[in-house]
Amino acid sequence: MKRHEVDVLVVGSGAGGLSTAVAAAHRRLTVVVAEKEPVFGGTTARSGGWMWIPCNAPAQRAGVQDSFDRAKTYLKHETGEFFDERKVDAFLESGPKAVDFFEKDTSLEFDLGPTFADYHPTAPGGIDGGRSIVARPFDARQLGKNVQYLRPPLAEITILGMMIGSGKELLHFFNVMKSPISAFYVGKLFAKFLRDVAFYGRPMRLTNGNALIGRLAKSAFDKDVPIWTSSPVKELIRDTKGRVIGAIVNRPDGPVEVIARKGVVLAAGGFPQDPIRRKQLMPHSPSGYEHVSPAPPGNTGDGLRMGESVGATVQIDLPFSSALVPISRPLKSDGTLGTFPHFVDRSKPGVIAVTRSGKRFVNEANSYHDFCQAMIKRCREEGGEGAENAAWFIADHRTFRKYGLGFAKPAPVPYKKLIKQGYLLCGKTIADLARQIGADPAALETTVATFNTHARQGNDPEFGKGSTSYNRSLGDPQHKPNPCVAPIEKGPFYAVRLYVGDLGTFAGLKTNENAQVLDDVGRPIEGLYSAGNDAASIMGGNYPGGGITLGPALTFGYIAARHMSGANS
Repeated sequence: MKRHEVDVLVVGSGAGGLSTAVAAAHRRLTVVVAEKEPVFGGTTARSGGWMWIPCNAPAQRAGVQDSFDRAKTYLKHETGEFFDERKVDAFLESGPKAVDFFEKDTSLEFDLGPTFADYHPTAPGGIDGGRSIVARPFDARQLGKNVQYLRPPLAEITILGMMIGSGKELLHFFNVMKSPISAFYVGKLFAKFLRDVAFYGRPMRLTNGNALIGRLAKSAFDKDVPIWTSSPVKELIRDTKGRVIGAIVNRPDGPVEVIARKGVVLAAGGFPQDPIRRKQLMPHSPSGYEHVSPAPPGNTGDGLRMGESVGATVQIDLPFSSALVPISRPLKSDGTLGTFPHFVDRSKPGVIAVTRSGKRFVNEANSYHDFCQAMIKRCREEGGEGAENAAWFIADHRTFRKYGLGFAKPAPVPYKKLIKQGYLLCGKTIADLARQIGADPAALETTVATFNTHARQGNDPEFGKGSTSYNRSLGDPQHKPNPCVAPIEKGPFYAVRLYVGDLGTFAGLKTNENAQVLDDVGRPIEGLYSAGNDAASIMGGNYPGGGITLGPALTFGYIAARHMSGANS
């Protein structure tokens, strides 16, 4: 068997893995990244790319008023009994340092979400914006030939394959039919997109999570860090004292024994595509297959199993084992079902959600994690233990054509094909629509009529849609008086079926404040680290703000590299 020696072996190429690799290489450690799939980027490359890191440099430059103590108060409230003070302190202390490092010494550049509020902004320590940052759009041509190995974005959230940024850029797309400025902006982006596809076979302007991976990969290549694709790690290697000293990596030309003098870092993306562990840890998915995820197919829990093989412990007592998000299932061109995560449409005025009872169950503009918790709870109340988790977004024609509904895009994009395929349900009346979703027509008519009575004045006394800064940040700022509330009045009416899915898993390997993996009595397993979704979330099974998976991934990758180098800062 071939033998290869380095200081650090990183397993996985998402944000957790690549941030570790880049930070370690900067400290003059030799690094190799092993990725099981033929492309690099992991779930991060398909994600929105936001990173929740309080007191970050872009926020400080923008004059955001925040502090370590305020952020700690918020996390203590949000994590409840799962508050881990040492790890939280490490995250809050090192997060801003990590951002400084990546801005100054790598290809990473960040943009601030100044109005991207914490998901519970009225909770103790919560704020109305400034803790979430995103990678600035990136020109993939800087990756050279390596761009062919970059995982594409999630196709369902692109327009014909074109990536759309967040914030102001997204608003331009919504206003393309109303504003000449927006039309010009979108037209210019689309022209560049067509040029790139013609010359390079793929879009070269990367946004969101794809931009984050593009920038991290560029930084890794600049620091002579190779990313071995199609190279699954099969088992860890320990010495006679139990220290992890490397792993067996199956390269395309045969297995390689990789010796890692400083450490092995497990960052393989958690277990969103492992039906066995989903069955064990997700009560709403009794067979393991009722749950759907837009995560890459290779995220099957390899890192967790490798950790367990050397005595590591997986934290399984969190109230929710994953970051929940409502998912709809458009039909793909190959006949399989896609996964569309609903981030934005929930908050738009004129959109409500109902279960098969025909009744609403949640403030639709609350976080996607909170939305799914309420969906699971209501479906269980209505159908008993083991009940199917099913809900539908409802909108009238005006709202649908103005904002779109899930994978069905707003005007002028055609939509009749989605009706024929069964993704988009359409009824001339609310009663017609109710029969299509299997709800009692009278119950849905009552729900809509009651909602409309107050919505005409911009109110939602039942659930308070539009009542928080987070709610309003994703509504329509031009719609008054409430950017999240409008009546559902003029047919035809539309519905999209929702399933419970995830953006990544929370349950993972127990680690300490240095990102070291712990054994069953809480001792560090020498030579073994974890970052990203392979490590148990510090958020206690909750979802406090946009980017609470990627923010800690970037930070604990930085911390792991620092610890392996023997440095204190």
